[in-house]
Amino acid sequence: MNAVSFRKLSRKLARAHRVERGAKFRLKDHDPGDTGHLEDDDKPLAKDALESSRDALALMQDMLYAQDRWSVLLVFQAMDAAGKDGAIKHVMSGVNPQGCHVVSFKAPSDEELDHDWLWRCVRALPERGRIGIFNRSYYEEVLVVKVRPDILATQKIPKALVGRRIWNERYQDIRALERHLARNGTLILKFFLNVSRAEQKRRFLERIAEPAKNWKFSPADVKERARWDAYMDAYQAMIRETAAPHAPWYVVPADNKWYTRTVVAAAIVDALSRLDLHYPRLGKAQLAELALAKRALAAEKG
Repeated sequence: MNAVSFRKLSRKLARAHRVERGAKFRLKDHDPGDTGHLEDDDKPLAKDALESSRDALALMQDMLYAQDRWSVLLVFQAMDAAGKDGAIKHVMSGVNPQGCHVVSFKAPSDEELDHDWLWRCVRALPERGRIGIFNRSYYEEVLVVKVRPDILATQKIPKALVGRRIWNERYQDIRALERHLARNGTLILKFFLNVSRAEQKRRFLERIAEPAKNWKFSPADVKERARWDAYMDAYQAMIRETAAPHAPWYVVPADNKWYTRTVVAAAIVDALSRLDLHYPRLGKAQLAELALAKRALAAEKG
């Protein structure tokens, strides 16, 4: 298999991991160690396919920027050490920084807590012609906040509005937001990097053992790990409630980083290729102006 054939295969695999209707989604049916029947011997081809996808993405991003009609929102969610940062770095490394920005959402500030829970993400949405990447997102509000009720208590929401339906209401709000964005020209792709508990443990130990990676580890990560089952339930509910044809989830196996990055890159290229991106086409009057400018420049001395 050559690199071109491998790229076609990787796009096929990306579609296989796509979830558009989540009503019957079960997380346990998705193996974090899956590599789509590819073996370690395929890693060199995966590297070539990733490079090819980056080249294609760079070209399409340039047309996206020039066309100035669509915007793209890439959402990444995962447990700690699943590889979000690495996937973003390796997949987006060839994109022009002028047309792309990454926003990482951590604990909300006092200013953000004085607004509704969607506010800080909405104000960071990408403009037309640009790719916006959310490293974590408004989905934290139905993940960590759902698993940790103590966080919900700090959000200044009137007590009368914090009832048993609050999570269903938040799913409704997310669905409404994403439907609105899609109807106004935002391509939404959401990636859940599905890492196993065993692989997360291995990566945590690696971060502790290697001084250069110590900064990546926080003792709080272990506390969150103790809530693993609750998080898996929350991720499953999140995907069930918010997967849609206009805002699909990609449940990407994350135990093998080379496969994760190949699938993420292929999914983005596959989706962008269906937008009919092209450079702006000039009319007769504009072409005539270009011809005049060309003659004027050619007539200049020196």
